[in-house]
Amino acid sequence: MKNILYCITILAITFSTGCATNRSKPIIDPESVDMELYQYDLAECEQIAEQVEQKAGSGAVSGAIVGGVIGAIVGDSDSVKRSAGVGGVLGGVKGAGATEREKSQVVKNCLRNRGYRILN
Repeated sequence: MKNILYCITILAITFSTGCATNRSKPIIDPESVDMELYQYDLAECEQIAEQVEQKAGSGAVSGAIVGGVIGAIVGDSDSVKRSAGVGGVLGGVKGAGATEREKSQVVKNCLRNRGYRILN
């Protein structure tokens, strides 16, 4: 059971971390766009997006609770601790991914409001 739990944890962290750190840049239709002005607007929109509240902490707490409950169901007190730790890590990664997705959406909305055609 321990080996399966460790393998699942490592795979989940590997796949989740890749998603959490990949903040996609907006792709615009460059037709009739002053690229110097676009770079300025993009920088301003990215600065605005930094106001998005970090969600990693709340995700870690909820993940630890769920992991602890699962550990309590399937094993002893050591399983509870390990499962809560795994759940906390995965929840934190999930929260960080949600934060990055929201920041990306804020940047795209900001650019749309400034008149750019966002393609992605």
